[in-house]
Amino acid sequence: MLPKTHSALAVAAIALALGVAMPSLAVAADLQRNAMVSPSPQTAPASPVTEAAPRQAGAATPTATPAAEADINHFDDSVVALVDGFPISAYDLNQRVALALSTSNITPTPEMKKKIHDEVLDELETELVQRREAQKNDITVSSPEVDKQVQAILTDNHLTMDQLKAVLKRGHVVLTTLRAQIAASILWQKTVEQEYSSRVNITPEAVDAEMARIAEGQHKVHFMVSEIFLGVDNPEDDEKVLKNAQGLETQIRDGAPFAGVARQFSQSPSAAQGGDVGLVYDGQLAPELNTALAGMKTGDLSQPIRSTGGYYILALRQRLEPAGTKIPDASQQQPTALPGTLPLARLLLPLGPKPAKEVIENALKVAAQIGERVPNCEVLSKVAAEIKGSVYMNLGTTRLGDLSQQIRDVLAKTESGGVAQPFLSDAGVELFMRCDKAVPKLQAFVPLTREQVEKQLFEEQISAMARRYKRDLKRNADIEVR
Repeated sequence: MLPKTHSALAVAAIALALGVAMPSLAVAADLQRNAMVSPSPQTAPASPVTEAAPRQAGAATPTATPAAEADINHFDDSVVALVDGFPISAYDLNQRVALALSTSNITPTPEMKKKIHDEVLDELETELVQRREAQKNDITVSSPEVDKQVQAILTDNHLTMDQLKAVLKRGHVVLTTLRAQIAASILWQKTVEQEYSSRVNITPEAVDAEMARIAEGQHKVHFMVSEIFLGVDNPEDDEKVLKNAQGLETQIRDGAPFAGVARQFSQSPSAAQGGDVGLVYDGQLAPELNTALAGMKTGDLSQPIRSTGGYYILALRQRLEPAGTKIPDASQQQPTALPGTLPLARLLLPLGPKPAKEVIENALKVAAQIGERVPNCEVLSKVAAEIKGSVYMNLGTTRLGDLSQQIRDVLAKTESGGVAQPFLSDAGVELFMRCDKAVPKLQAFVPLTREQVEKQLFEEQISAMARRYKRDLKRNADIEVR
């Protein structure tokens, strides 16, 4: 099997703007009016075949599109590209660009918008080629299959359908655009599996060799790594590519999700998985990349690193100590006593006088969802800017003795860099965050089982075949960009 569709799309297809669930913030914005955001009606799903297809130029605007969404993107049926004579409309391109911008949280500078525009157009061209290949092989995608993946996205991100639609509406995207992207991914996955699954042969000898390689490195530090790669095709472009890489690094440090940026800008095959390289051990990568990783801690982001072919930005998702390393059992450790002072930030969601029970419950739920997703106090401040009526305070280094017992109690249960359990006060719903640097949790490398290795080798082979399949289809297609 190829990687699950919803895993590949979970971040890129959901607008977790600033790294948090923005639909919840839209809900919070209306708390003062004691009402949740009114959900926009869901557009009717398309047929199994057209679900994954770009809208044909010259076609009428779908009658199922709600009036409330009619002005999200002015319908433009002009043709921006032809793929073997089949058109891609400006409307579909604009919608997908809007989806990419809203889900990557990239600052839409003219340069970034142009790059995303070109990337998305290339993606739509590829999807049209893949859809025609699927139709040739009588492969379709049903609405229930898309529904299942949408539900998986909602579950993974702790969202409701109304919240998802609110996210898309904020980005001026209609729900059918997201559904079409998901359907296209499912369609291609099914096409590749039908074409190549029976051809993949994982021999016992190949599994033995991989098991031996794992055993050889099991006593070394391992790194769970994500990457963004920008190639330097000509030496004279080096400075320009470096500048682009530095711009992406800045965007990520400002809150843009790494996976979303990788999908849109990385030129490595890992871009399809949000930049996920997987697990590598000390010494396995090029020396300059390995040196950078060795000096990083879990959660760190590197500066652009010049290596063979171009520049890399690395994200260390988890550092794993050598197999067999004794890791202290956190459940048996005594809680660390709070210091006398802590750098703190506070987010208040005012509820007004005598709020209804439902409003209080909704506000606490919203605050909890924010707390699950904000990585640091800087992002929390940006979240506050998105919530109408909320109050954010950077309290700086605060003497804990000056705080109420209720605040001290929730902070006592909060780890470094973490968000305290939200609580209700006379002012509203309170959310406190510790702004000291989080302490990475130690984990040891656990070697894969033989079954896991066999599955991993299968996925690597079929993914390589899928890349060649796509490349050949695209190369043989007649593409005209207007």
